[in-house]
Amino acid sequence: MKFTDFNFKDYINQTLENIKFEKPTEVQQKLIPIVLSGRDLVGESKTGSGKTHTFLLPIFQNINPELDEVQAVITAPSRELATQIYKAAQEFVKVNDKIRVSNFVGGTDKARQIKKLEAAQPHIVIGTPGRIHDLVKSNALVVHTARTFVVDEADMTLDMGFLADVDQIASSFGKRVQMLVFSATIPQKLQPFLKKYLHNPVMEKIANKTVISDTIENWLVSTKGSSHNQLLLQLTKALNPYMAMIFANTKGRVDDIHHFLTSNGLKVAKIHGDVPPRERKRIMNSIKNLDYQYVVATDIAARGIDIEGVSHIINDEIPKDLTFFVHRVGRSGRNGLRGTAITLYSPSDDSSIREIEKMGVTFQPKAVKDGEIVDSYDRDRREKRTKKQDEISLATRGALAKGKKKVKPGYKRAIKWQIEEENKKNRRAERNKNARKTRDSRKQSF
Repeated sequence: MKFTDFNFKDYINQTLENIKFEKPTEVQQKLIPIVLSGRDLVGESKTGSGKTHTFLLPIFQNINPELDEVQAVITAPSRELATQIYKAAQEFVKVNDKIRVSNFVGGTDKARQIKKLEAAQPHIVIGTPGRIHDLVKSNALVVHTARTFVVDEADMTLDMGFLADVDQIASSFGKRVQMLVFSATIPQKLQPFLKKYLHNPVMEKIANKTVISDTIENWLVSTKGSSHNQLLLQLTKALNPYMAMIFANTKGRVDDIHHFLTSNGLKVAKIHGDVPPRERKRIMNSIKNLDYQYVVATDIAARGIDIEGVSHIINDEIPKDLTFFVHRVGRSGRNGLRGTAITLYSPSDDSSIREIEKMGVTFQPKAVKDGEIVDSYDRDRREKRTKKQDEISLATRGALAKGKKKVKPGYKRAIKWQIEEENKKNRRAERNKNARKTRDSRKQSF
């Protein structure tokens, strides 16, 4: 299937050609016809599946530039994500400049936005829930005319405490508005909102064929009780990445990593919720200009920021919410490019790693040695070695089977001794084998 099969307006097809979009993703192929039909929709799919154009394309198809009123409102939980959607929308405006699109996010000049709204209302409103709600509440932004309302990244909107603002915005619309809710997951706490505003919605869950792109390698590096900061520094020297994102679980840890790596001469940017909006905007522009080789961030960046050219992801810690592991790693390996995700772990993280493996992630054990990344031992090697050593001969197994029955005193003790002796024999044989290999390799080197 191609985008031309949707029979979009000429300027939309021209835009798709300009941005080199030919074939729709699975999400777009399945959900665009539903959105075009006017039905309410709850679309559940993972980050990077093409959700943005799933709602932008039908919105632009239905926009009437002759009407001087708001016709669609799109909310996103972070400034970066809202700006990302706005930039995608701007590609269509380049071809059809009669359509007005505005981006309203926190940390920008509200008075200036109000003055601009007095002159003309945008056809499409994109922004963060708090700022849009403020503008609606002040009667500057008139949204009751909108025919489409999109709540993007609804689970993140809920987690960040913005659902109340979204609720207030939704209550401002007329009855004819089409509600489109997109989310990576649909948590239970989101259900009351969906029941309140959506009318007989289509519920679609698009399962990813692979949880993580097959262009990404996942490496597991044991901290072995050493300093995370020192290990991160060793990794940076061994990797020398094109661009790496380092993820930590808290703002304080991000600050700590940023200070440490910067003091060691590396070009490092930091992004988290306490960085002022203007500074964040400046940092993002600098990142796009490749002024930094490293970006250290909290999980908000995993969902709200799209940085091109990320070659490596480093998880300083495993996220408490394991779904964020996928969002983090998904920042790399995009558009068919190769990527590497490195996760630092300690023995206490074993259960979390096993859960991630159940999600379909395959880890390769690695270590930093003499300034290089080398293959390491599997973290389960002791368990596997024990199993191997306990493979006993048929005769001993037969004796063991007999030992389960009622036998003469001392018989079970004799069986136990026989097993231990056999295991000792196996271990000696293994040591001798390794010693022979070492001697042979030494002879060959002379």
